[in-house]
Amino acid sequence: MHTVVCIKQVPDSAQIRVHPVTNTIMRQGVPTIINPYDLFALEAALELRDKFGGETTVLTMGPPSAEDSLRKALTFGADRAILLTDRCFAGADTLATTYALATAIRKIGKEYGPPDLIFTGKQTIDGDTAQVGPGIAKRLNAMQLTYVSKIQTVDLAARTIEAERRSEGGVQVLRTRLPCLITMLEATNQIRRGAMRDALRAARSPIEKWNAHNAGVEDISKCGLKGSPTVVKRVFAPSARAQKAVLVEAAEQPERALIDEIFRHQPKLEAELAASARDS
Repeated sequence: MHTVVCIKQVPDSAQIRVHPVTNTIMRQGVPTIINPYDLFALEAALELRDKFGGETTVLTMGPPSAEDSLRKALTFGADRAILLTDRCFAGADTLATTYALATAIRKIGKEYGPPDLIFTGKQTIDGDTAQVGPGIAKRLNAMQLTYVSKIQTVDLAARTIEAERRSEGGVQVLRTRLPCLITMLEATNQIRRGAMRDALRAARSPIEKWNAHNAGVEDISKCGLKGSPTVVKRVFAPSARAQKAVLVEAAEQPERALIDEIFRHQPKLEAELAASARDS
């Protein structure tokens, strides 16, 4: 089994800053980490590799400093790490990012064998769009299972996978064919503590670095800022609410009086609930 895990090096959200003019994240001088959601994806891929054999390839797109995150992934037990880095990738939104990553995954398939499963985290903590995973699946014409909480079975002979997916209505159990892209939910597993041999291997293993040409990118205009139609109009922190919280003692009032008291403090709530009841 060949699994590919897409990770991202992100700024530590506790120290993140936004440029006041360009409305973009200021990464200079901010410590970076592996996107926490991607660690759940990496562990899921490693568990399947341990069970079925094969290899796990970790892929990221970013500046040369993203090599640190790839080496960290190698310490957890990943077999191979590839860094997609080129000046033309700078400023990419999710559309341009999925184009570059999907192109690189096709190249990985040619070099090391087609991937059976592609893993990503459900989203990143810097963009929070949750669009990259599904975008890669669309470009690769692969099946996708999003917000997966558990992989139940994988049948390599029948080329199928069955997984649990969380939805607003509860939990769905879905089966689809391979190859498939999976976005993993948080708290579905715990990243392993890497073995000493993996740490030593990560320290000396070369990180494959692909520019646009090496990755097989045919249309540079679809990469980076040129290929990014997304425009951030404004980034701002929510203003503090002037209204203070009100403590309502439920034990001292009958149920109807308690509801009336809540509606008195939230006059729009009653109308919203009535409208929701009519629509349903």
